[in-house]
Amino acid sequence: MAEQKPKKDIDKMSFEDAIKELTSIVGKIEQGQVPLQESLEQYEKGMALIKHCRTILQKAEKRIDKISNQDDTEQKSRDKEDKS
Repeated sequence: MAEQKPKKDIDKMSFEDAIKELTSIVGKIEQGQVPLQESLEQYEKGMALIKHCRTILQKAEKRIDKISNQDDTEQKSRDKEDKS
């Protein structure tokens, strides 16, 4: 059987490491050389990795929005000062 990483370990993975792990899982399943039970376990782990990656991407998107909003506010402030 494949070694399973507990959910806590997945939560600590970087985005890049999670994608590598996910790619590995997809490769194993696509080859069709993994027993059904292990395929199901790998699929389940893959879904957890996808969820983790989505969470990381959502946090990054919020951070980018925050930075963009700060830049917009600063630009508007400079524009007001230039008009004065």
